[in-house]
Amino acid sequence: MAPTYKLYYFDVAGRGEIIRYLLAYGNQSFEDIRIPKEEWPEYKKKTPYGQLPVLEVDGKPVAQSLAIARFLAKKFNLVGQNEWEALKCDELVDTLGDLGQKGMRYFREADPEKKETLKKQLFEEDVPYYLSKFEAVVSKNGGYTVGSQLTWSDFQFAGTLEEFEKRHPGLLKPYPALSGLVEKICNLPSIKAYREKSAQKK
Repeated sequence: MAPTYKLYYFDVAGRGEIIRYLLAYGNQSFEDIRIPKEEWPEYKKKTPYGQLPVLEVDGKPVAQSLAIARFLAKKFNLVGQNEWEALKCDELVDTLGDLGQKGMRYFREADPEKKETLKKQLFEEDVPYYLSKFEAVVSKNGGYTVGSQLTWSDFQFAGTLEEFEKRHPGLLKPYPALSGLVEKICNLPSIKAYREKSAQKK
């Protein structure tokens, strides 16, 4: 009997989108449960560690978005062709996470003066540094983050970079390989169908 999946997350892309993408890519039906912000304080008590996303597999909950993503990547044969490629997927996803953390520090800073300093560092130093590194990797690999075929890191990059571009239009313009990766993932038939269905619900 096939397992049943329920994904609990907020009604945003965020950390839940890679899980949605992987489930959609694997043609795996799942219940996409979006928790309203006002219900979160009460729902938080029911989660394993007080955070989302949570994926239920046959009623058994598991937390941590990247742990869930790796689990699904193995299930759908998206971890690379060997142990080295699997390691490179982890390396790139974790490095993208480093950039994300720098971005979150800027967005969460309340002090105007400190925020301006963080903004300058983020957009003049951190973003160009990391995106140029990622651009070189994807260019070298013929449009993929790892190897010469789809891996779960491609989905993580596509979802994250698309969010970056939405927040800051034109951010990816100097990086054609990264822009191409986002476009390629978003136009995969199963991902495109998921995105269209999701858009219709809003």
